[in-house]
Amino acid sequence: MKNIVLVALLFVSTLVSAQKYAFVDSEYILRNIPAYEAANEQLNQLSAKWQKEIESRYEEVSQLYQAYQTENVFLSSEMKAKREDEIVEKEQQAKQLQQSYFGQEGELFKRRESLVKPIQDDIFNAITEIAADNNYVAVFDKASGMGIMYVDPKHDISDDVLVKLGYKSE
Repeated sequence: MKNIVLVALLFVSTLVSAQKYAFVDSEYILRNIPAYEAANEQLNQLSAKWQKEIESRYEEVSQLYQAYQTENVFLSSEMKAKREDEIVEKEQQAKQLQQSYFGQEGELFKRRESLVKPIQDDIFNAITEIAADNNYVAVFDKASGMGIMYVDPKHDISDDVLVKLGYKSE
């Protein structure tokens, strides 16, 4: 019985040691793809433009509120209610605009999806092909913060992914 257990353990340890693993650094790969850098720059510019637009809307709300505070004493109850409604509506519009640009399903998300996702899909496909060609059991991403303390550089296939995609490495 002991011999069977020993043979089984030896067989399992042989199988486990025969598995191949590799590592990539997705941040490094993305930094070396000009289309990704261009997409990021485009998204940053768009984001800054939209942020300015939203800030100007909130500034308008702030100015309306300050004017209301100043004139509050001189306004009738009817005028106060009208001004308060106007301020609240302007603030609601600013929040809606902010949500439409930066919300979970906002324009920025949609643009990022259309510009960056194809690049990420290409990277994933290249990793999958390299892993299949080299019989890797798993490929880990060093950039995702998995808590890997040491990675032998000979198992880092980031440069191979860039070459497969047609780009030069650093």
